[in-house]
Amino acid sequence: MSARRPPGDDEIALLGLLARQTGAALAGAAAHRREREYAAELSRARRDGNAARERLADVESELTYRRSVHDALSGATATGDTEAGIAWTVHRLTGFSAVVEDQFGNLRAWAGPGCPDPYPKPDPGRQEQLILDAIRDARPVYVGHRLTAVARHRGEILGTVSLVDPQGAAGEREEFALGHACDALALEMAHLRSLAEMELRLRRELVDDLITGTDDESAFARAAAVGHDLHGAQHLVAVGWTGLTADDAFVQAVAGAAAGLGLRALVARRSGRAVLIVQGRPKGEELYLAVSQELGSRAGAIGLGSRCDSPAEIPRSYQEALRALEVRQRSRVPHGATSFDDLGLYRIIGTGDDYREIEGYVREWLGPLLDYDAAHRGDLVRTLSQYFEAGGNYDGAASALGIHRSTLRYRLQRMREIGGHDLSDVETRLNLHVATRVWKVLGGEA
Repeated sequence: MSARRPPGDDEIALLGLLARQTGAALAGAAAHRREREYAAELSRARRDGNAARERLADVESELTYRRSVHDALSGATATGDTEAGIAWTVHRLTGFSAVVEDQFGNLRAWAGPGCPDPYPKPDPGRQEQLILDAIRDARPVYVGHRLTAVARHRGEILGTVSLVDPQGAAGEREEFALGHACDALALEMAHLRSLAEMELRLRRELVDDLITGTDDESAFARAAAVGHDLHGAQHLVAVGWTGLTADDAFVQAVAGAAAGLGLRALVARRSGRAVLIVQGRPKGEELYLAVSQELGSRAGAIGLGSRCDSPAEIPRSYQEALRALEVRQRSRVPHGATSFDDLGLYRIIGTGDDYREIEGYVREWLGPLLDYDAAHRGDLVRTLSQYFEAGGNYDGAASALGIHRSTLRYRLQRMREIGGHDLSDVETRLNLHVATRVWKVLGGEA
């Protein structure tokens, strides 16, 4: 095709899709061409008369079989579960148990008796050698009790289809069915991969537009097109991990963790982080632990924005999620989850050097108590924080701390002596309360 201007991304994606459909059509045409060759041979055999009746019967049988294979596998790829459909079709055509595996040797579908439970874990070395042998021989090869053929698209290995044949009884017809099944599997898997890549790109573009701002009507329609409902409460989540680049594998791990928790989310990559738009309110610590498990590392942080009830509010929630993530990463316990709603004083201060000022503020009011706790493994700052959270109520604070009321009184007296603060002074109490709140946000309690 030609054009007077360079094609855009959408046009290139469409051309790729058209090219793959053309490939499928060409594969079908090749099958029909082989059928015509057999038909021509059949016609010649008929002209030979009685002398070629035996050959005529063989050709008719072969032509009928190949047509049945082509028609059956064409129908299998039209079903919802293509891999299972291909496996069951091959099993029905050949009488052997049929196995579909991905390129790594993981089971995708099994049809027929004898499926092991549990299915053995793939051996990478064995799988690689199997694929090399099949490519070298350009036909199905035996590996143990299985006759295996490789499904390839544009030189890329997409999977394998095998017959379980411990007696080595498979013949040319079974090899033909196996090869045709690989062709059908490769075309279908390549098509599905193309659709998945296009949907992923549409999701990323949608997330980018939502967090920079777009009209509500367009946002609702585009989100529905990729299977996400933007109506109702949404929360923005920003995810960053120390030492890991926010590449496709990272984003997929985050998306997998969210899906494992049953979260409905749009996931994309932006500014070196994974960004999620989540229906409802996610539980930050649960998501952090799930992502940690997916990545095999706990050295990361998650920031959650506050609730937004329309697409127009998403940019604000996104900035809040970034703010919560930044506060968490700069706190004394930088790994875990923090919600913007829990930031307290940090919601109204700026970024950058203001951190130094606010940390200096905490040192100014709590420094002696923090030093005492560090030196004596004490609990004075936590006690003071709980005392303020209980509104100065001795019984409530003592109960929350799990200590006796007299122990609480003793600790408060020690605080007055060590810190030199008068807890009966209103302004002193306000500053100490704010300082303990910030101390908790910075991870001091942990």
